[in-house]
Amino acid sequence: MQEEMSVVEHLSELRKRLIITALTFIVFMTVGFIYTKDIYKFLVKDLEVQLVVLGPGDILWIYFIISAVFAVICTIPIAAVQVWLFVKPALLPHEQKMTLLYIPALFILFVGGLCFGYFIIMPTVFSFLLSLGTDMFQEMFTTEKYFEFVMNMTMPFAVLFELPAVAMFLTSIGLLNPIALQKIRKYAYFVLIVIAVCITPPDFLSDFLVSIPLLLIYELSIALSAYVYRRKVRREAQDIVGNA
Repeated sequence: MQEEMSVVEHLSELRKRLIITALTFIVFMTVGFIYTKDIYKFLVKDLEVQLVVLGPGDILWIYFIISAVFAVICTIPIAAVQVWLFVKPALLPHEQKMTLLYIPALFILFVGGLCFGYFIIMPTVFSFLLSLGTDMFQEMFTTEKYFEFVMNMTMPFAVLFELPAVAMFLTSIGLLNPIALQKIRKYAYFVLIVIAVCITPPDFLSDFLVSIPLLLIYELSIALSAYVYRRKVRREAQDIVGNA
C-alpha cells in the first residue's frame, strides 16, 4: 500500500512540474504575442528580398510562430528547474549541486544553437539558393515560406545543441554512459544525417553544412559523457574506500 502511495505521489509531483512548465510557456507566449511586431522587424531588418502574405491567416500564423519560439526560449530555464526538482529527491547531495549547473547550460546551448543556425548556417544556405536563381526569377517570398525556412535552419540546431548537456546530466544520474553512446553511434549518425537532409533544401552543400555540425555535436556529447562518467566512477570508488 505504501509503495502504491509512493507511486501516486510520484505521478502527482510529475503532474505538478508539467503544469508549472505549461503555464510558464503560456505566459511567455502571451508576452511574445504582444511584442511579435518588434521581433519581426528585428528579424527582417537586413533582409534584401520582399516578403508578402497571401491571406489574413498568414499574418496570424506569423504571430503564433514567433511568439511560440520566444516562449520556448524563455521557458527552457524554468522547465530545466522543474526537471531538476523532480529528480532531486533521488540524488545525493553532491549530485544535486552538480546537476543544478546544467540549468544555465541548457539555456545557453539552446540560444547558442539558434544563433549558430541563424547567423552562420541560414545565411550561407540562403545565399546559395538565391544564387541559383540569379537573372532567372524575381525574388519575392511569402512570409510564411520564409519563416518556415528560418525555423528549419535554426530550431534543429537549438534542440540538438542541448545534446551535450543532456548527455552529461543523464550520465551524472546514472541513466546513461559513454559506452552506450558509442554503441549506438552509427545509428545516431544515420538519424542526424536524415534530420539534416529533411530540414535542408535538396542540394549537397546544404546537407553537408548541416550534417557536419550535428555529427560533431554527437561526438562532443560522447566526450563530455565520458568525462562525467570517469568522475562519477572515481568518486564512487573513493566513497567505497572511505566507508571501508
